[in-house]
This record gives sequence, structure tokens and C-alpha cells, in this order.
Amino acid sequence: MLIYMLEYPSIEKIVEFNLLSLSIIKAKRADSSKVLSRAKIEHVLVFCKEFEGDVFDKAVVLLKGLVQAHAFASGNRRTAFLAMKYFLVMNNRKTGIEDTPENAKVLLGIRENYYSGEEIREWIMHGKIKEFKR
Repeated sequence: MLIYMLEYPSIEKIVEFNLLSLSIIKAKRADSSKVLSRAKIEHVLVFCKEFEGDVFDKAVVLLKGLVQAHAFASGNRRTAFLAMKYFLVMNNRKTGIEDTPENAKVLLGIRENYYSGEEIREWIMHGKIKEFKR
């Protein structure tokens, strides 16, 4: 039986994604790439590694964990999305999520616990999810 070991992004890579996301997508003039808590990033990564499930289950944990940890002064959702996509690529998988503005609202819904883990998994795999409404 072949056991496939998953690869995970480093804390440094996630910090790099924050800087990258803020340089590419400037949402607010006051956006700052300041790290508020490396410990929160590490906690999410440890939880992700220990979580039972496949690569897509772990992608949910990574995405939701980074969005909700608020480890950066700005760009937490953008950073979490990039880290999740990178995690999938590192492990020879890809997401079905299209690059559309509506997906920013999905990330807001993830931050606010609007979606279940199964709904987020379906979104990551196939790009389909119900509209976020407050």
C-alpha cells in the first residue's frame, strides 16, 4: 500500500502570500502587510496537519482557519485563498473555483461561519456554493 504524504505551506510562504496579495489587489489605501500573529498561522497549520481527512478536507481547514485566525493586519481572506490554492497545487490537485468577484463574498461568508465545511469543500472542488447573504 502506497502512503502519500501531503506537503504543507510554511509560515514564511503564507506571510509571503500576504505581501503578494496586498501588492496585487489593493482593496484599501490603508492595507498593511503586517503580521499580527505568527502563532495563529502556526496553530492553523498544525491543526491542518493533524486533521483527519483527504487533501480537500485539509484545504477547507486551511482556508477557514486562516480566514478566521486574522493573523494579518490586512488581506486575511486573500492570503488564505492563495495559501489554499498553493496547498492544492503542492499536492497535485486543483480547485474548481473560477476567478470572479463573487468569490470574495464567499470568503466573507467563510469568515462569518455562514457555510459548513461540506459546503466549502464542494466550493473548493467544483466552484459551486450558495450565495452569501447576511
